[in-house]
Amino acid sequence: MRTLAVLGATGSIGRQALDLISRHPDSFKAAVLTANQNHEALFDLVRAFRPAAAGLVAEPKVLPEDVRFCDWYFGEDASERALRAHRPDDCLAAVVGIAGLGAVMAALETSQRVLLANKEALVTAGDLVMARARALNKPILPVDSEHSAIFQCLEGAGDNAPKRLILTASGGPFRTWSAEAIERATVADALGHPTWRMGKKITVDCATMMNKGLEVIEAHHLFGMPSEAIDVVVHPQSVIHSMVEFSDGAVLAQMGAPDMRGPIGYAMGYPERVPYGAEPLNFAKLTITFEAPDEARFPCLRLAREALASGGGAPAILNGANEAAVAAFLEGRIPFGGIPRLVGTALDRVPKRVIDTMEDVAEADRLARECVNQAIRAL
Repeated sequence: MRTLAVLGATGSIGRQALDLISRHPDSFKAAVLTANQNHEALFDLVRAFRPAAAGLVAEPKVLPEDVRFCDWYFGEDASERALRAHRPDDCLAAVVGIAGLGAVMAALETSQRVLLANKEALVTAGDLVMARARALNKPILPVDSEHSAIFQCLEGAGDNAPKRLILTASGGPFRTWSAEAIERATVADALGHPTWRMGKKITVDCATMMNKGLEVIEAHHLFGMPSEAIDVVVHPQSVIHSMVEFSDGAVLAQMGAPDMRGPIGYAMGYPERVPYGAEPLNFAKLTITFEAPDEARFPCLRLAREALASGGGAPAILNGANEAAVAAFLEGRIPFGGIPRLVGTALDRVPKRVIDTMEDVAEADRLARECVNQAIRAL
């Protein structure tokens, strides 16, 4: 029995992790559940899973009597305080955005393993996070389907050194759209992902292909590979989750139906596998195609690579600007095509200082958001 903290319990990843816990109650126990502000949904999960602790960033006006059996934490650092008080075996970090960075660092201190679904922690503070993980000798197990796939392929490498990582991308809802049509895409258009069901912010990132750019940066930190050894290929069917090319020319691919319970379960049960009722692939009917990503129509992928190459605070600036621009798009304040333009503006204007501390990360993020919001006001 392993105790698990699920940070971001009411989101897509969190709910699928809890589905796995409910399928394997003799192997896993939800010890800590936290969320941002969806308190009614979290109350229901607390009633169902009866954790030792729960937390919300936004404190509710009323805490129902029937959920008061566990310890409650409120505020921006609710997850961090819950982790330090209860020290679960594993922590699934599934908070979206840089908001989850502090909890990832706390999880390294308090849990035996960090199951990472918060790519922004490595995008914004990759060197700091990985250095802390090494110092504490704590494993970070990837939950993103692409990084889980690479991790699984590397597990079978033996002495065959990896030469190239190949991240697959679905291409999102605008894969076949013209640049002009993409510019005018609505929020409903952007949220219509063809294969995956995710939260709004991540779904918009998939539509701009920023999500794949962030994953390139995440892969760089997780696997110690330079940017030039990390490729991206568009694979609309989303059954090959990523690939690794080795020094002898062999390529290993990890395949499966597009279901996030696969990579979540692999991290939760590692080194064992956790059954989840996976839909089997019908190879006789399976079509697999690949395309090169079009960085002219999807410039966010190029911007992410440029930020990684620039180093210092550039990735944190990229992420902060993107989070601010995506929020503005979802609120109807900018067109879809404004997202990469605003990110590019921030990368051009905000100083790319060296990142030595968490405070440096926070300052780069603040300046990027300020730059984006100033640019929006000037429109």
